[in-house]
Amino acid sequence: MTDARIAPPLALVHEAAAAALEDWGPLEEATGPAMAASGLTAWSHDGAEMGIWECTPGPSYWVQEENEFIHVLSGSMTVTPTDGEPVEIGPGDNVVFPVGWTGTWEIHETLRKVYVIF
Repeated sequence: MTDARIAPPLALVHEAAAAALEDWGPLEEATGPAMAASGLTAWSHDGAEMGIWECTPGPSYWVQEENEFIHVLSGSMTVTPTDGEPVEIGPGDNVVFPVGWTGTWEIHETLRKVYVIF
């Protein structure tokens, strides 16, 4: 029997910038031409998740139903909160999108990020 208080094993992703990803299909949040998403879920437990996500360029609209932390590995985008100012995001940037955040992402070049949903 597993003790429910013990977290699952450690998740480690080596070489996240070059990791092979699975096709996750078209991005549902896209608001223009189809955008292709791919990813890899490295760890999940009790509603939390960590992995790598990649998406081709284009505009999208997001409504955050969970907290998300991202670390951008490659690519760039402009993030504009509803009723807010645009922010340029690129490689090395760390961003938190809290529950309830709404706004647009305009991906300029294919974006790859490490994400944590909690």
